[in-house]
Amino acid sequence: MGSENESVKLWGGRFSGSTDPVMEKFNASLPFDKIMWKQDIQGSIAYAKALSRANLLTEDECNTIIEGLETVRNEWAQEIFETQPQDEDIHTANERRLKELVGEVGGKVHTGRSRNDQVAVDMKLWLREHLTEIGEHLTILARVLVGRADREKAVLMPGYTHLQRAQPIRWSHLLLSHAWPLVTDLERLQELYSRVNVCPLGSGALAGNPFHIDREQLAQDLGFRSITENSLQAVSDRDYVVEFLFWSSLVGSHLSRLAEDVILYSTREFGYIKLSDAYATGSSLMPQKKNPDSMELIRGKAGTLAGNLCGFLAVLKGLPSTYNKDLQEDKLKMFETASIMKGLLQVAAGAVETMEVDAAACQKGLTEEMLATDIAYYLVKKGMAFRTAHGKAGEVVKLAEELGCPFSKIPLSELVKVSSLFADDVSSVWNFEHSVEQYEAAGGTALSSINVQITKVTAFLDNFNVAGERTSVTSP
Repeated sequence: MGSENESVKLWGGRFSGSTDPVMEKFNASLPFDKIMWKQDIQGSIAYAKALSRANLLTEDECNTIIEGLETVRNEWAQEIFETQPQDEDIHTANERRLKELVGEVGGKVHTGRSRNDQVAVDMKLWLREHLTEIGEHLTILARVLVGRADREKAVLMPGYTHLQRAQPIRWSHLLLSHAWPLVTDLERLQELYSRVNVCPLGSGALAGNPFHIDREQLAQDLGFRSITENSLQAVSDRDYVVEFLFWSSLVGSHLSRLAEDVILYSTREFGYIKLSDAYATGSSLMPQKKNPDSMELIRGKAGTLAGNLCGFLAVLKGLPSTYNKDLQEDKLKMFETASIMKGLLQVAAGAVETMEVDAAACQKGLTEEMLATDIAYYLVKKGMAFRTAHGKAGEVVKLAEELGCPFSKIPLSELVKVSSLFADDVSSVWNFEHSVEQYEAAGGTALSSINVQITKVTAFLDNFNVAGERTSVTSP
């Protein structure tokens, strides 16, 4: 490689020596940023029109450039585009091919533009498109959870704290507890989309554009809601990447928690859930095994998402103003995170949709010691202060242990010794359906509350649009 090869680079005119081959490979981003070929051409077509409006391109020149770019786009779409060794990145490759097709006039498309604002707009166009797709997958998962909650409201199961049996709940309540975080994730996604949807093109390398480019019209042509207001900030800003990585990491933690519940409850020790064969694998040694690999992979990928966030934040920390080549790390994290997110959401939706809940096993998991709090509530309704009632309920628990029987088998005569407020109607406490139905306050596990939750989440999902106005959860 000599100086002739350097001169074909977008920056090669100032250099007389060749680039070290190892440095050439180290510097190149085409192997991964070529994924943005469509967005790069989209931005270049819009910029060519902006140059024409500024009288920097004749109408014929503009049309020639656009026709050439359309040809380049078709070559990428048909997977026949041939990259060259000197192509550092997607911008270099596309402009090099454009000039091969239309001649030197193709070089005019870069007038007043830098790869600094070019890559920024490419990334935002790419991320904007993928946020919409990811939002659709997240909505599908939320609908799966809500749909199952609606169909399986009658199933009761143990609720746990510290992995100890705590109080009876509805299976639907557990499903909805995983749907609600996705609702807030979708709300955050709308806010993220709005901040991504700001156009940096026309900022040049750092100082701005000297050719009276109409940036507002340029932004409209590309579907952005507004333009960046400071060229220095525009070319260095990667907050939207950080926010996407954070958002994805948070969604990943929500999915990991869902996965952990499915993994736990699908074990023989619990037996509440059975995963579909389509989302499980076997053992190469133990033929009886059915491993919840889909859920374990989700749980593991959540760690990768968090790592991408932390890694890129470390890249950004302490960078001087405007563009620095450190920022080339942004695309690797952004592309990988988007890919992981789409896979996670689709696998999670499929696994949750097809898994079976064993209502009988869930019912069997309910034991009367889980009604200890209900005993306290019974006494509270009789007029006793809760703290006193809590102590009395503890005495009943101890009494049951001493007698070696469940609460319902303790003679009333023994209960009365604990408190004179116990009467024949205490028998109503020994009923799991009665237990869950007392939690009628908003957000509780009673059937009425479950129905309200289902209605609210469904209404939110029906009205959700990632690129639209902020959607909120309202009362039905």
